[in-house]
Amino acid sequence: MPVGIGRLGEEKVQNRNALAEGLRVPTLRSMSERSAEFVFALCNPESERAMKVEVEMMKLGWRSSYQRRGFVTFKSDQPFKIDDLAVEIACARRLCLSHGKFKTREHAVEALKESGAMLIHDAKYELSKMRGVTVENQEHPKIGDLVGTVVELGESEFWAGLHRHQKAISPDPGGDSGVLMPDSSPSRAWLKLEEAVRFWGLEFTPQDIVVELGCAPGGVVLALLDRGASVIGVDPAKMADVVMEHAITDRREAPNDRPWFYHCKKPAALAAKRDLGPEVTWFMSDMNQAPSVVLKECERFKKMAPGIRGVLITLKLTSMEQVAEKADWFSALREMGFTTVRLQQLSVNHREFALLGLRGSSAEALQP
Repeated sequence: MPVGIGRLGEEKVQNRNALAEGLRVPTLRSMSERSAEFVFALCNPESERAMKVEVEMMKLGWRSSYQRRGFVTFKSDQPFKIDDLAVEIACARRLCLSHGKFKTREHAVEALKESGAMLIHDAKYELSKMRGVTVENQEHPKIGDLVGTVVELGESEFWAGLHRHQKAISPDPGGDSGVLMPDSSPSRAWLKLEEAVRFWGLEFTPQDIVVELGCAPGGVVLALLDRGASVIGVDPAKMADVVMEHAITDRREAPNDRPWFYHCKKPAALAAKRDLGPEVTWFMSDMNQAPSVVLKECERFKKMAPGIRGVLITLKLTSMEQVAEKADWFSALREMGFTTVRLQQLSVNHREFALLGLRGSSAEALQP
């Protein structure tokens, strides 16, 4: 170190050099307290406006600032602390303290490491979508780890952000698992289930029996069977052959040594308690119905199968701004006894949200 400069002086010199190269450097105060003037959120394209509506509805005092497809920054009257990120914004797949814009990825990574990032994730807008960059054998963050995210928005536009990994936060870069649907899957619903499982860290066991409404042609059913759970599918439509390979004809004679599928060939409104049998543990739905209709069906099935401890519903909206109704959806599930409720637009969703409700030991697994 040159004589007379000292550590603080040396850091100022380094910052000046970096700024000369077009690098925006966090202040010492920002780095030491992990605070920032802005936060940024990653979302699905065409969800930017809905996210602003959601943030305004939540009365966070955040004001939208810079925006690109799949990327929105917010500012507030007070500096953001990292604990301010502990808010549940359904349209945001990733929420970060912003350390600003840089000309190169290397500069962005350096700033994040100086801020204490233990792991660096990358995201970029690609193929009409904000995607996380999957790195082979990259470790998942542990609870409490500081994770840096570098978002590439252009040839010389790299944004750096920091968040603390917690339960119920996706461990994958940009909240995007990058999971690929197998050729054997009969529908994209397979992706919805797998993405939800990874985002929230859900677990299914051979003891689980899932009832799914609107199950045809069987994407979710196949994913659950592969995870060892058995499924009662409620749908008058035909199921895919790959699913019917696991089918049983009599619910009362379900085997104990393998996952099975029972097809209840009825509209959801006509399914009865005798169709479900005992020990149902999960309710799922991918029906093309309004949220209010699906939630009423959920309530009815919960009464028929009181042992249900988990709910996972794909809510299909006519307008993304219906997210402003999320308090009503949460209230409906809580009145059914679900103590942990989450809403999230997953990377594989279009005009949809995944609504999760848990109770008992399942809920405890997602508590902060």
